[in-house]
Amino acid sequence: MQFKITWQSDSNSSENSANLEAIAQWWKNLNGKEIIWVERLIPQIGGMSEIHWEPQRFDETFTIVNPKFWEGTLYWSKPDSPVERNTAVHKLELDNLQQQLYVYPQLESELVIRIGIPGLKYQTLELKNPEIALLDDKILLLWDGTQELEVKIALSSENIAKIKELLA
Repeated sequence: MQFKITWQSDSNSSENSANLEAIAQWWKNLNGKEIIWVERLIPQIGGMSEIHWEPQRFDETFTIVNPKFWEGTLYWSKPDSPVERNTAVHKLELDNLQQQLYVYPQLESELVIRIGIPGLKYQTLELKNPEIALLDDKILLLWDGTQELEVKIALSSENIAKIKELLA
């Protein structure tokens, strides 16, 4: 699984249609789940890296109903509303690791919408130049004596092959 998947309406990339299918399936699977809907203006200087994603008063948390993607448009409803909402999109980016979808509306090029699942937060351990070992039973061992941290990672054959590919 790729960590980030991008679909763009005007792209000729060979992966574009497969990426759209994966993103549309993720969107559809949100049905009945609580989501956080966050809209931010993209700064002209610095772009996406300058966006402040901290909660603001207009951010919405709601249960999404009947999400679907059809002909370049995201559709959804809220459970207490008979109105089907929609947004025509120019670009979609799915962050599989954080389970967040970044939506770039077709008609509002200065806007980005981030849709995510609340409560999904990964803890990050930062090891600076750790010691490293690969044990006999496919266990990757990382440790940092100064921070007194040790991380053991059980790897499948597929993950070992993926690491070798990434390092090549």
